[in-house]
Amino acid sequence: MFFVQTGIRIQHSAVDAIGRLCFNLNVQTDAYIALGSNLGDRELNLLRAVAEIGRLPAGKVTGLSPFYETSPVGVSDQPFFFNAVLRLSTKQPPHELLHNLQHIESVIFKRKRDQHWGPRTIDLDLLLYGDQVVDSCDLTLPHPRLAERRFVLQPLCDLAPDLLHPLLGQSIRQLLAGLTSDETVRKI
Repeated sequence: MFFVQTGIRIQHSAVDAIGRLCFNLNVQTDAYIALGSNLGDRELNLLRAVAEIGRLPAGKVTGLSPFYETSPVGVSDQPFFFNAVLRLSTKQPPHELLHNLQHIESVIFKRKRDQHWGPRTIDLDLLLYGDQVVDSCDLTLPHPRLAERRFVLQPLCDLAPDLLHPLLGQSIRQLLAGLTSDETVRKI
């Protein structure tokens, strides 16, 4: 880790460094973040996560979907989830925002990643960051499984039905309407 003359902290690869240097810190971008919990008090966990995200620097929570109770995907032998999506207006670059979300998961909620798609007190996924497309070793935007998951598309559609998927060119409403899955998604 080192600092450049502009005062921007540089980490990771040269590509990450270029992304940080080219990011305009004066522009607010809408980021959409999925929240999920299936351990402990699921509703309280989501509310705490919203509060923690709201405390992040250079950002403001500007929208929150209703909460949904949803069936687990990937590993079915676990409790049902509570899921939601929030909109964050932020000046943080996407990699920095991802790092801050992971910090909330691991430090605030003590999340351990023992089982892929397993039970967790909180899961925070960066779904979209404006219309940016990112494909790096630690971040893919839009989220690679966004268009396949009803438990994400339904609450995202509540917030931004006409928002376009940057790669697929379809609105969130269109993606949700075309989804064929047997997931249970029930508004709480």
